[in-house]
Amino acid sequence: METMNMKKKSKGQSRVAGFVALSVCCFVTFVMVGCMSAKHASSSGKGGEVVGVGGRTFSEPTPYGMTNIGRGWLRMGIDEQDTLWGKKTPVRDVSVDGFWMDETEVTNSQYKQFVNWVRDSILRTRLADPNYGGDESYMITEEKGEEVTPHLNWKKPLPRKPNEDEERAIESLYVTNPVTGEKLLDYSQMNYRYEVYDYTTAALRRNRLNAEERNLNTDVVVDPNAVVMISKDTAYIDDEGRIVRQTLNRPLSGPWDFLNTYIVNIYPDTTCWVNDFQNSDNEVYLRNYFSNPAYNDYPVVGVTWEQANAFCAWRTEYLLKGLGPEARYVQRYRLPTEAEWEYAARGKDQTEFPWENEQVKSGEGCFFANFKPDRGNYTKDGNLITSKVGIYGTNSNGLYDMAGNVAEWTSTIYTEAGVDAMNDLNPQLEYKAAKEDPYKLKKKSVRGGSWKDPESYIRSAWRTWEYQNQPRSYIGFRCVRSLANTTSEKAKGAKGKSKGKGKKKR
Repeated sequence: METMNMKKKSKGQSRVAGFVALSVCCFVTFVMVGCMSAKHASSSGKGGEVVGVGGRTFSEPTPYGMTNIGRGWLRMGIDEQDTLWGKKTPVRDVSVDGFWMDETEVTNSQYKQFVNWVRDSILRTRLADPNYGGDESYMITEEKGEEVTPHLNWKKPLPRKPNEDEERAIESLYVTNPVTGEKLLDYSQMNYRYEVYDYTTAALRRNRLNAEERNLNTDVVVDPNAVVMISKDTAYIDDEGRIVRQTLNRPLSGPWDFLNTYIVNIYPDTTCWVNDFQNSDNEVYLRNYFSNPAYNDYPVVGVTWEQANAFCAWRTEYLLKGLGPEARYVQRYRLPTEAEWEYAARGKDQTEFPWENEQVKSGEGCFFANFKPDRGNYTKDGNLITSKVGIYGTNSNGLYDMAGNVAEWTSTIYTEAGVDAMNDLNPQLEYKAAKEDPYKLKKKSVRGGSWKDPESYIRSAWRTWEYQNQPRSYIGFRCVRSLANTTSEKAKGAKGKSKGKGKKKR
């Protein structure tokens, strides 16, 4: 066969065959070079093909005391409505992204660190003030020969043997009870100032500085002179030392319009123990619960929603100062949304309580949480008021005290519509109530029930509320932080389907 084919070929055909053979050789050579170039292109962008760019993935370390709650979905609310305990709870299927969450409620010890930081920052400022200590080394104004925005020098230790001027600065932070002679930290001075840039509001199309970007509908003629009003929170301390909060409504002028400033007095209200319980002898808690180290591992209480947010802001600032370039990837500490809280509390199997069965105690009679199990018998579960965090078992997400001990603030405003008024993707309903707003607009959702609440109130889906400026002896909080990285996974086939409702993806 091969001989016959050779005979049929003409000289022209031979030249064509030679050309084809040469072309094949060139093509093979090109492919080989192309493969090598593609590898090079992945890092240099050369080679003629779009292969994307590389980069080092940021591997986020586990934050201290937190656990990873993987993304997933839940049926939020109570399917079987409890007519005994009030109105129906809205029910809806929602999905949330993954986040870090504190394993326990924020403790007195952790909150004291915040208070001490604020105290020491004020002290360092006064030690540098010519009217007090006059030691300029407590304030950094120059770095590497260049002027910088003045900021505190935390590396310089506080004086162990203060001189007269330094003593005056230290004493300015304390007051003496004229009746009892007790020397106490002047809580009225414990003010923390922080700023938060509102990325979400700044991203809204209506708030674009370039008027042409405010409406993508080409049939609409955009008025470049149209006035866009924005709302901005600000605060300052007046000449008499009082915190003045304002919400400014003004025309959009620039990116600084989305930077909100807050000043919050952060000392917890220890008097809540007597104000919450009239005709009750709770003086010992008023005087000891926050100040006595014996209560260090108990959840902090007497903290308002505003103070809890200030703690989250400080915790973020404290963390970022200890990180390197990776700090730009790390998300802010914040209060959980109402949906995130319920999703985390229900655990991997989305149970009614943060444990597997519908009972509140084991077969041996051991209670699963610190709550009020009987009429007036607060001690039946082994505690009278709050308990140390973490002494009861975790739920399937590794979280302690998601039922009982103290109820917990969320970032979500409270409405009767609840989840029905939110999106089904990362649900949230947020409103930054101004000081002059009606008080009813300052309700925030509170979850989990507390040491003083009955069984029905400690269910994961139970909703209640409190005003954002109201401290309570039975409300605390825990922080969350959105993940720096959220990764996709290969879709599972029929054989790899997850079992159970709300099964989370890792």
